[in-house]
Amino acid sequence: MRRLLLISLSLLALMACRHAAEATLPETEPDTPLGPDNPPASTEQVDILALGDSYTKGESVPAAKNFPNQLADSLSSGGYTVTGVRVIAQTGWRTDQLKNAIAGQAGIIGDSTFSLVTLCIGVNNQYQGASFEKYKTEFEELLQTAIRRAGDRKERVVVLSIPDWAYTSYGQNFSNNPAEISQEIDQYNAANKVISETYGVRYIDVTGISRQGIASPDLVANDGLHPSALQYTRWVKVMMPVVREVLKE
Repeated sequence: MRRLLLISLSLLALMACRHAAEATLPETEPDTPLGPDNPPASTEQVDILALGDSYTKGESVPAAKNFPNQLADSLSSGGYTVTGVRVIAQTGWRTDQLKNAIAGQAGIIGDSTFSLVTLCIGVNNQYQGASFEKYKTEFEELLQTAIRRAGDRKERVVVLSIPDWAYTSYGQNFSNNPAEISQEIDQYNAANKVISETYGVRYIDVTGISRQGIASPDLVANDGLHPSALQYTRWVKVMMPVVREVLKE
């Protein structure tokens, strides 16, 4: 009996030490996912409008794995109530085609405003050799539309930079000088970043992630050109801290 009593006392002491150690653990890390023990700062019902081209649509990946839907899933996992994701995006669209598509859906979405609006557009302007000056004008018009769709809350608009398709097998084989593609993508991104900053909207650079596509082929979809679901996951990881902050405002 004495031996059993000693064992029991030892176990109790061990458990007490363990609880004491747990009590001194550091506070939740900033990137800890939100959940029941770390609820979102806002109880707002979140709906997302995503405007763009193939990079928003998620060409060559299941629709559920494009970045707007992965973003919605991450928000849901973090305790937010996501009521919908509206994607207006198609492969091959330039800025003028996106403008026309939004106008064409005016009767469907009416005067709806959204909790969060994302905009990623311009790669097809660059790819097709369209007017750069026209791109800047039309991008600004699209940004104005995005702000209106966010209920004139510029802080609820997030612009994503244009990914660099030179860092894909398609891009490497498309040109004898892939670096020229990258230079043009940089030119377009410099322009859309300046415009975004002028309007005071959030700007997220995903171009750097896309430029890992040669070293990490799993970041590129099976078509050899577009981002894979994994690459979109990395986009969302970068987006989430910004989106969490946005939804507090």
